[in-house]
Amino acid sequence: MRFDAAVVVAAAHVSGEVVPARAQMAATLGFHIILACLGIAFPTIVLLAEFIGLRRHDEISMRLARHWSQAMGVLIAVGAVTGTVLSFEMGLLWPGLMRQYGAVLGFPFGVEGLFFFLEAIFTAIYLYGWRRLPGWAHFWSGMPIALSGILGAMSVIAVNSWMNQPGGFTEQGGRITSVNVWQVYFNHAAIYEMPHMILAAYMVTGFTVAGVYAAGILRGRRDRYHHTGFALGFVPAAVLTPFQIFVGDTAARAIAHDQPVKFASMEYVARTSRNVPEWLGGVYANGHIYTGLKIPYMDSLLAGPGRLPGAHRPLVHQAPQSLPCVPRAHPLDRTAGHAELGGFGFVSCLAAGRATGHAWLGSVR
Repeated sequence: MRFDAAVVVAAAHVSGEVVPARAQMAATLGFHIILACLGIAFPTIVLLAEFIGLRRHDEISMRLARHWSQAMGVLIAVGAVTGTVLSFEMGLLWPGLMRQYGAVLGFPFGVEGLFFFLEAIFTAIYLYGWRRLPGWAHFWSGMPIALSGILGAMSVIAVNSWMNQPGGFTEQGGRITSVNVWQVYFNHAAIYEMPHMILAAYMVTGFTVAGVYAAGILRGRRDRYHHTGFALGFVPAAVLTPFQIFVGDTAARAIAHDQPVKFASMEYVARTSRNVPEWLGGVYANGHIYTGLKIPYMDSLLAGPGRLPGAHRPLVHQAPQSLPCVPRAHPLDRTAGHAELGGFGFVSCLAAGRATGHAWLGSVR
């Protein structure tokens, strides 16, 4: 039985307890993911500011790095609390999953715990060492924070990707008898899910930091401090944006190919059809989408490279009614909206960067 078919069978027999469990898990994850993105990428931006400060003897960059490191410590501490809640929820809300496959998922969760402890320890050293360690020694004491954030995130994503593409274990008589930890960790879905999450974290953090200083610039604070803070966040995020568009496109196509039923339910595909339009926004009700922006044929055109309009447009599969989600008309490929929004965002970023560069040069002169 295909994995997506098994999902349909399981979904047809879900009890009323599943919806509250999903709601609680979603609420915790919705809050934690923001802190997780900042915890993954913010240490790198802090270290970038300190590197520039040490290399160029730039007092403003060093000042930014010191101020940001205080926020970094708070974010890591609060993120640890929400992450601990999630670890308890995995056992309390999904006891069947953890009872059956705990031996498989234990390895990536354990690795994530090790990297979290390293991150916490070196965060304390980094914050304590501002006035106690020489410049470059202090900088290198922060490198394990950035690396631990990335590797810890990869470990958590290994669990998520394994649930999309399970493998690396042997099951006999309903019990797990052997586990290949490398196949569990680096499963087929991890190839695109891991870089997708890491790039997303750096984009979210970079644009968030840039947004804070952009607001100050728009309010008339056109000094070098605000322009430097904006550039340190904006440049890494803008550079990574086109890579994220490619990775996101790859991820969406893989889900559409490997789990078409799940993808259809996730993307609200109401019925199997050809020439599927792209819908931006809107509300699905009674089999129709209201107030959405419709782009004819766009989803079918974007379903795969080299596919042209006409008879070769791929079918878009229907989400079965048994799934506990409400369908919305969308294509085989989720990336249409992502690619368009990402493209618009990237162009906007380039325009904003150009304008900011002119303003910065003007202030320096």
